[in-house]
Amino acid sequence: MSTKIIDTDTHPETREVPDDTRDTASATEDASAATPEESNDDTAETDTNEATSPAQRSTKGRTPVGTRVLRGRRALVVSAVAVVVVALAIATGIFAYLYHDKSNEFDAVQSSAADTAHAEKIALDYATGAAQMGYQDLDAWNKRLTAGTSPELASKLTNASTAMQQVIVPLQWNSTASPIAAQLKSHDGNTYVVTAFVSVMTKNAQAPDGVQSTASYTVTMDSSKNWLITDVGGLDGAVAPK
Repeated sequence: MSTKIIDTDTHPETREVPDDTRDTASATEDASAATPEESNDDTAETDTNEATSPAQRSTKGRTPVGTRVLRGRRALVVSAVAVVVVALAIATGIFAYLYHDKSNEFDAVQSSAADTAHAEKIALDYATGAAQMGYQDLDAWNKRLTAGTSPELASKLTNASTAMQQVIVPLQWNSTASPIAAQLKSHDGNTYVVTAFVSVMTKNAQAPDGVQSTASYTVTMDSSKNWLITDVGGLDGAVAPK
């Protein structure tokens, strides 16, 4: 089959064009029309690949350096805080132990001071009472002399006061006393030895106007027995004739 082409300008006559030639021309036109689109697609893909640098392609799927650095810094901060917390805990424990130890020492010192003061008061009160006597009321003096003493010591003091009455009554002895001071002499376990000083005004047949003197008593106490007085020294000097 053939197609007639009429060229009205230069060739008034009719030409026949083979079908093969027409088909070839149509195929060429179709290829030319399709080529720009395919070429544009290839160009876009090439441009995309070129726009992505090797460094960017190599970091695809990896954490950015800045993020890793930030995470590292956060880890360091957390570690530093943990170290500080541990150090504070240790320091607190040490301070608590030292405070407890010092507190115990302080309590022991306070307790010892309180016991000493108590012993001194007992000794001074006893000495003041024992130094007061009157030949007309020896029973009251004997009660003061044995007050707060152990049974063994009370028996000894009663015997001593009975013997001293042979001096007190003939001399018409009267004395008054006032406390001066007391001082811990020694402390061994539960045993406290205190020296007590009292001011004594004595009047008797030989000194009707009175004589002022200072008497000292050595008083021994046992704190484990409710502070019982277990020994007393100085009584002889208190009633010696003036």
